Amino acid sequence: MYDGVSVEIIIAPAKSAPQCVYKKIVAIIYRRKLRTIMQSDTTGSLQEFHKILEEAGKKGASDIHYVPKEQLLLRIDGRLVDMTEEWNVSFSMEELIEKLLDKKQQKTFEENGEVEFSCPVFNKRVRVNLFRQSGTCAMSVRLFAEKIPTPQMLGLPESAVQMAGKRRGLILVTGASGSGRTTTMASMIDHIASNYERSILTLEKPAEYLFRSGKSMVLQREIGIDSRSYEAGLKAALKQDMDVILISEMEDLDTVSLALTAAEMGHLVIAALPTQNAVASIERIVECFPDHRQHQIRSQLSDVLAGVISQQLLPRLDGGGRVAAFEVLLANQEIKSLIKEQKYFQIPSVMRGCRKEGMVSMDDAVYDLYMKSMIDSDTAVCYAQDGVGMRQKVQLF
Repeated sequence: MYDGVSVEIIIAPAKSAPQCVYKKIVAIIYRRKLRTIMQSDTTGSLQEFHKILEEAGKKGASDIHYVPKEQLLLRIDGRLVDMTEEWNVSFSMEELIEKLLDKKQQKTFEENGEVEFSCPVFNKRVRVNLFRQSGTCAMSVRLFAEKIPTPQMLGLPESAVQMAGKRRGLILVTGASGSGRTTTMASMIDHIASNYERSILTLEKPAEYLFRSGKSMVLQREIGIDSRSYEAGLKAALKQDMDVILISEMEDLDTVSLALTAAEMGHLVIAALPTQNAVASIERIVECFPDHRQHQIRSQLSDVLAGVISQQLLPRLDGGGRVAAFEVLLANQEIKSLIKEQKYFQIPSVMRGCRKEGMVSMDDAVYDLYMKSMIDSDTAVCYAQDGVGMRQKVQLF
């Protein structure tokens, strides 16, 4: 308190002070908005929603799926667990929509029948997807850790961590939905911000983690709110003296093209793709373009690619959650030549021969987890790309 007025003092490096002040203002505004919402929560819908978030968090759930009067499911360690009868939830979806969505989001929901947004709710950051089905409203909620895990906590190979320290190039982070690639990208950005002096811009849809500036300046732009599209955000970023650009999803040809251009211009671009491995990721980028452009794109990609990190989450042997298996491709000269010459089929054998350089194939990553007794043999075979070969390897051990 100062002269009867409540004040908050922010101590931060001069370079990142404006961003710290901005984030604090946003947090204060949201706290006040939440206080007002809670006072008008006459039916208790928000309290019940909060209770669900609390209990789901205690159970280690990553997602909540709710269809009013029908089902409430939690995704725990990749499996769906039915909590409908145990929790007996009955809050009003209509009131929740009214309280959590602003006017623009409500309009989007009315026009499109679905809307997605991220928000902090009772000190928890969540991503909410509201949608209509069978004439009623339903929702899926993704819960995020309060703290961004370090690369070491995730088990990210050191070669991948070192990749994040590069000044320029394109790093692809890939994996299926729910594989943890968003968390890996967040960990990499947090690592860069904590250890290097960089200007960092994230383009996210929606923004899922809040980053600390550390030694860097971190600006977060949410697609649909702060920027019209990935394309618009990238075009602006090229004029804003950004060292690092994160793209949470390369969803169309224009975004891919601008990402390649940004990397070519000397930025470090970290981008996500929903592909299963390094080779599929390279093919996906090239095949985004019409046939007559693919030769030029292969040449451009081979010049700017720094590496590919592909991942999947496997159930632990001890039942204590899941563990990540990471495939790491480093774009050395041999890999670049194979991309340029369209000899993708040779890339896996080069990766196997370059383990000392830090490359790791997915099957080697899975087998390493098996040898460390972190997963069982059935899991190793199930998640291997070459299941027959993996079965032979685990039987020999």
